[in-house]
Amino acid sequence: MRPRPTRRRGTLTATAATLAALCAAQTLGGAAAASAAPAPAPAPTEAATTKAAVGSAQDRAARDLARSLGDSSWRTSLSAATLKSPGAEVPVAERATGSLRSRLAAADRDIARAKGLDAGTGSLLRLRLGDPSMRAALAAGATPWVAAAVTDDDDRTVTAYDSQGRAHRLDARTAPAQPVYVVDIDSTKALAAGLDVVRKELAKAGIASAAPTNTTAAATAATAGFWTTKITAVHLDDDEEPWVKGDAEIYTLVSGFGHDGKVRVDPVDMPYLDSDGTVYRPNQILVNWSNYKYNLADAVMMEEDGSTNYRDLAKAIATVLLTITDQGAYVPLVNAILDAMPDDWWTDDPDYVDSWYTLAQQSTGTLYGARGNGYLTVQPYFVEQF
Repeated sequence: MRPRPTRRRGTLTATAATLAALCAAQTLGGAAAASAAPAPAPAPTEAATTKAAVGSAQDRAARDLARSLGDSSWRTSLSAATLKSPGAEVPVAERATGSLRSRLAAADRDIARAKGLDAGTGSLLRLRLGDPSMRAALAAGATPWVAAAVTDDDDRTVTAYDSQGRAHRLDARTAPAQPVYVVDIDSTKALAAGLDVVRKELAKAGIASAAPTNTTAAATAATAGFWTTKITAVHLDDDEEPWVKGDAEIYTLVSGFGHDGKVRVDPVDMPYLDSDGTVYRPNQILVNWSNYKYNLADAVMMEEDGSTNYRDLAKAIATVLLTITDQGAYVPLVNAILDAMPDDWWTDDPDYVDSWYTLAQQSTGTLYGARGNGYLTVQPYFVEQF
């Protein structure tokens, strides 16, 4: 998780204050009647429902896997596969057999459904060693406990299960000496599938999110090539993550006006950007300028931590952006995208990392984000046709 901003909603804040004042006046008139009955509990939001569903599925999988480690043959096989894996993680649902495989498949389906992913996404569950410091104990034959990855960076404890099904409360900030497997989501796979869902949902709502919509622009790109903005380096500031959480996935929403005068959003996956405090040099195309009417676009960088419903994300963005019309000039869209996110999404998923306003085709050099949480080094790059 990265530091979260204070969100400013402009006129929405003023409107909310006015409504609050009106409600307060009405409340004074009926205070006696109101005090007689307690206020009903607020209904859970879609984001909270998604997080709860994903967390529940992961926790069930963790308990099932922990009990399965009582089988020494399976335990040894899983340990060997984990230690051999470069990232000390394995697609555990694909390795399981019998009733365990069925239970993990059910958890997989629940996670995909909660995240708004297509049924053909495949298994998302993975098992990884909680921390590199645990490798020696695992190699020596210790029976690991199993925990579900936390869904909130503010969690201070995590529950791990042993092979007898007993629960153990662990410090989420300090890795224990006891080896612990963590049941997590393959966020690279989930994000790639999720961004595809976002593109499709935005298209359904009338917001372009792929190829140029202008015939002339498309013809020009096809016969000569097109200008882009390429990322030559990217760096995000350091921030402490719980050991049980692992790497998060980064993506960027590039937005501007298409050739048809309507807002468009192009999601850009950045699967290499695993850790803060590291300079990555991806040479990745961020903006394809043949898609845009104006020589300016915005970029909002987000972090996917596991329990985002991508259909809800696309619908929330579309609801706000469809109200913005082409005024014949560049209109910044960063604030509109951020305001589209429900308030409770800011507790963890998806995290707002940083944003860049007024990217232009000529933009070059190091550009610091509006939040000061990182920088992009960019340059113009012309993609030629063969």
